[in-house]
Amino acid sequence: MRFPRTRPRSLAGQLFAWQVVLVAAVVVGCAFFAYVSGRGQAEETAERQVRAVALSVAGSPSVREAIRTEDPSAALQPYAERVRKDTGIAFITIMSPDRVRWTHPDADRIGETFLGHTARALRGETFSETYTGTLGPSIRVVTPVRDGGRVTGLVSAGITVDRVSSQVRAQLGALALAAGAALVLGGLGTYVINARLRRHTHGMNAAELSRLHDYHEATLHAVREGLLMLDGQRRIALINDAGRELLGLAPGTVGRRVADLDLPAPLTGALLASEERVDEVHLTADRVIVVNTRPVVGGERRGTVVTLRDHTELQALSGELDSERGFTRALRSQAHEAANRLHTVVSLIELGRTEEAVGFATEELELAQALTDRVVGAVAEPVLAALLLGKAAQANERGVELVLAEDSLIDDGALPSTLPARDLVTILGNLIDNAVDSVTGAQEAAGAARRGRVTVTALAGDGELLLRVADNGAGVDPADAAEVFRSGWTTNGAGRGLGLALVRQAAHRGGGTVTLEQGPDGGAEFTVRLPLGGDGDPPAPAGAGRARKEAVS
Repeated sequence: MRFPRTRPRSLAGQLFAWQVVLVAAVVVGCAFFAYVSGRGQAEETAERQVRAVALSVAGSPSVREAIRTEDPSAALQPYAERVRKDTGIAFITIMSPDRVRWTHPDADRIGETFLGHTARALRGETFSETYTGTLGPSIRVVTPVRDGGRVTGLVSAGITVDRVSSQVRAQLGALALAAGAALVLGGLGTYVINARLRRHTHGMNAAELSRLHDYHEATLHAVREGLLMLDGQRRIALINDAGRELLGLAPGTVGRRVADLDLPAPLTGALLASEERVDEVHLTADRVIVVNTRPVVGGERRGTVVTLRDHTELQALSGELDSERGFTRALRSQAHEAANRLHTVVSLIELGRTEEAVGFATEELELAQALTDRVVGAVAEPVLAALLLGKAAQANERGVELVLAEDSLIDDGALPSTLPARDLVTILGNLIDNAVDSVTGAQEAAGAARRGRVTVTALAGDGELLLRVADNGAGVDPADAAEVFRSGWTTNGAGRGLGLALVRQAAHRGGGTVTLEQGPDGGAEFTVRLPLGGDGDPPAPAGAGRARKEAVS
């Protein structure tokens, strides 16, 4: 027959049992100590009492005078009994030096030999002892009676051990009552504390708590998302490895205040916010992260749970997808224009104007070939070359001329493999898009007849890569120069304002810098410098490329 397996006692139950045993042991120990100490004090008090009585009787003149008489008992017995009753002791025995009793509580014992030791008293000493006499075990003091320098008698005063024990037992009742009250109060206090502990541990035993802790630690390290828990004082109570990596924090940050972590101000504000935040995008020095916060409330603010998702790769892919969509629209537009031009050539041939048709087609072919030759000849990096061609088509569709500066030159192999092409696309693509938006907006606002222009410089040399984008738009207000790279800053309406922040972030990842100045055409000029990790090839002389600027449009 198999018996059902019983669940181990909970941690609170185990602690309660141990605490009850401990409280009981402490109370019993204290009671025993109090009993032993009280008994010792009672015996010491009894000894002092009988000593005082014996010395007082031995020093009484009436006692010395009675000893000189023929019948000392006649005067001493009434006196001794009166003193004994007044002091409450068991007996007072006055005897001759040869131990013959002159007084005794039991008158029939007068004249008999005293039971006890007297040698030290005969030598003139006063001493105490516990001895069993005619009244049973007693604590007694024996002292000499001196008359003219000689010992003429002895006095023994004592109190029985039973009387001392009865006094201790009377005190023991009160002691037992106090010990019982202490045990009850200790048990109630222990029960209350352990009931609260049981609520906090949800009735789990030590093994379950240990297993839960192991699962907790394994989960924290396994979760790919960042997890951050703040206490009511806005201090980090818990953070996992992914959270430290996403926020760029060093180990040992638990217990520090969020305000002291040197995080970007918008991100710090989101972490310290008292209200819930859902899917907010924030930038750190190297990453784009999505932040969700939820306050932990239980009668009072107890803290905040924060989850962090790495959005860097997704943001880069989203930017590339936007570029691809733009390329698609530009190609569709160019296909439409090419069809129109082809129809024009066919119509000229049908009208018999063959020479004009050949001239028109040759001119279009030269422009298209010039576009490809200019970009490919100056920028040997295929990703940047494709980006420039695509952005040129997009700009042309919006009526903006994209110009590649004549001193632009990036030789094949000039860019190291440690410089990700994706970061270059992020930097140059966002700067060009921002410049085209600025020029287009300025044209729409002013109704300008002249065509907008964006000039791009791409140069690798002297150990660095220089990417510069300038436009002839309205420029940037100097008061806003420090804010343009902040996430959310924009002049193009809601839902924008992330591009320049991503440019600065990508430049920071590559160990470079990004600056803003006023361009030669009056608009904004953004310059990004990225180290190449070594001395690159020096830029070619001014005549090495094509001698004139050509529109990449």
